[in-house]
Amino acid sequence: MPALIDLGASIIIQNKALDYLYFANLPEVWAPEDILSPSDAALFGDEVAAKLLILKQGMAESGKKGHIEVTVGSDQIFEFRVQAVEFQSGGLHLVTTIIDRSEERHRERLLRALLREVSHRSKNLLAIIQSIALQTARYSGSLDLFLHKFRGRLYSLSQSQDLITDSSWRGAYLFDLVRQQTEKYMPDNRHMVKISGDNVLLSPNASLHLGLALHELVVNAVSHGSMLRNGKPIDITSTRVNADGHDYLELNWEEMLSGSNDRDATEEGLKAHFGSTVLERVVPASVNGKAQYVISSQGISYKLRFPLDHGGE
Repeated sequence: MPALIDLGASIIIQNKALDYLYFANLPEVWAPEDILSPSDAALFGDEVAAKLLILKQGMAESGKKGHIEVTVGSDQIFEFRVQAVEFQSGGLHLVTTIIDRSEERHRERLLRALLREVSHRSKNLLAIIQSIALQTARYSGSLDLFLHKFRGRLYSLSQSQDLITDSSWRGAYLFDLVRQQTEKYMPDNRHMVKISGDNVLLSPNASLHLGLALHELVVNAVSHGSMLRNGKPIDITSTRVNADGHDYLELNWEEMLSGSNDRDATEEGLKAHFGSTVLERVVPASVNGKAQYVISSQGISYKLRFPLDHGGE
């Protein structure tokens, strides 16, 4: 008992009749002001006193223990621990310690909210993966081709997810997303992809889907090889605009082609396969935006416009 007092613990000692014999270091919210006859009601109010009375009435034997939690205001939580103790002189006494649980309960609430968020995000991610698997299978002529494409797309999602996780689920910055989606396929030619404009923070949903679109464009660019042959870099520009009271992001991908062979290879690589579905349908629909994808003899142009205050969850 002296040790608890020395540690500054909030402590109350009562006899079997619940008369106060000693109290010290009560929480500030219940700090007594010249109370001549201390009691649970006088110190803590009638509501708390009634709960304590029910608890203490069951403490008829030494060793009995019990506790209640009391909420004060909107964010303060205190635990009252009551124990029946047989003193060497004086018989049975009730010892109550009061512990501030506010910070602990706040952390528990945050953890529960985080776990709910993780569950929600995981379900969204699984839905995306399922959609990618079905669409990839639809446009794959063989199991080997399916596995090759599916693994690449899963890797794209995992890279984007890493950025989202590193930001504590806030999302990913556009420039980081571009660099991450290109470095695997162009480790020695990163300078061939240039990005300029507004480096905005994308929502988690926008990060995943935009990362997937970038993956399709980069893989196709590496596959037909025009960029390396003509030495002309891919230009990516991003512009944040405000319209109708909402912020939008306009993203442009401009890639020069060397000639008709490159154009044919690109059309075969994208227009006839799942890549075009990602660029023209899946991504814009997922971020509530609009996209325009054009292949010409001069090059490839992909434009995406979507609201930054949407971006999905």
